[in-house]
Amino acid sequence: MTATAVKERRVVLAALCATQITSWGVLYYAFPVLAGDITAATGWSTPAITAALTVSQLVAAVVGIPVGRWIDGHGPRVVMTAGSLLGVPAVVVVATARNLPWFFAGWVLAGAAMGAVLYPPAFAALTRYHGPDAVRALTIVTLAGGLASTVFAPLTATLAVGLDWRQTYLVLAGIFAVVTVPAHWFGLRSPWPPRPPVELGQVDVHPRHVARSRSFVLLAAALSLAALATYAAIINLVPLLEERGTSTQLAAVALGLGGAGQVVGRIGYAAIVRHTSVLTRTVAILFALAATTALLGVLTTAVALVIGAIVAGMARGVFTLVQATAITDRWGRRYYGHLTGLLSAPMTVTMALAPFTGAALAGLLGSYATTFLVLGGIAAVATALSFRTIPKPQQRQNSP
Repeated sequence: MTATAVKERRVVLAALCATQITSWGVLYYAFPVLAGDITAATGWSTPAITAALTVSQLVAAVVGIPVGRWIDGHGPRVVMTAGSLLGVPAVVVVATARNLPWFFAGWVLAGAAMGAVLYPPAFAALTRYHGPDAVRALTIVTLAGGLASTVFAPLTATLAVGLDWRQTYLVLAGIFAVVTVPAHWFGLRSPWPPRPPVELGQVDVHPRHVARSRSFVLLAAALSLAALATYAAIINLVPLLEERGTSTQLAAVALGLGGAGQVVGRIGYAAIVRHTSVLTRTVAILFALAATTALLGVLTTAVALVIGAIVAGMARGVFTLVQATAITDRWGRRYYGHLTGLLSAPMTVTMALAPFTGAALAGLLGSYATTFLVLGGIAAVATALSFRTIPKPQQRQNSP
């Protein structure tokens, strides 16, 4: 590889690291920080404004499919820049909404922007640009994405001290515009590599054939169920610890340490890939999600719960990279963007429904501890499904 090619790859990776931190921070993590201020200032109920965020996730799931298809054929530069340009007025509409319908409209636009700028399109870009070495690049960008809450949660809180929630969102819209628009436009201008050739020894990779296959359907179901359990557990970790008699402050520390655990888990993913098969690591990581989630429902002491939160965070961190490499591991890189868009759609839906699901289970069962046991059971079902997610080996045919 030439020095120019290496430099271009580094520029792409640096640009996507910056845009993932900023996009997740502004479009997602600022909301929970400002939710209380929004409710207090407007009188809109917390469930109502949370529903707006859920709607944005559902829109992102739908938009992600054509975005992935576009990236496969034309590259990420135009569509990710367009997502950045759309994200700016979306946040402005949210900030200036005087009634709930306009607030929802802003989040619909934000969801369309999310579908074009968050992990799936970034993964598609890195997988094509970095080729066989993509695992390292994917690991780095997820480590950067993991810092979004670390950077933007306190930044948003600090801004909200001197500004109201509307002004805070307007400042964040400015930050989003300044960072992501030029980073996507100038950082992703390297020539888009041609589609990887059709390889022998694997199944037909054309998206419409793959999407109808049993292995793809079961993979989508397994990852979606695992995502549901995982994100419901994250949202309800603090209430669980408080139920066990832990202070809110210590519960918040445990949640933060769980985030640190995600970083540690992701750092070790390359070594896991080198020493395991696709099936082994998929099953093992989903089982780890199930076991650590259920374990949090059993543990009772503060120390044990904090340690359990860290270990569960490590499993969640690796799970993100399992999602990122699921298509490449099974069907190669030729149609990665399109297939990842299809695979991500149901996962995004379950992630959007996770907060409601966790709260509903806790209300129905009367206990967060029992809720975590149920969530662990859901992840266990995902583990069982994952045994059938490897396509049968056969010669790959040229796509039409």
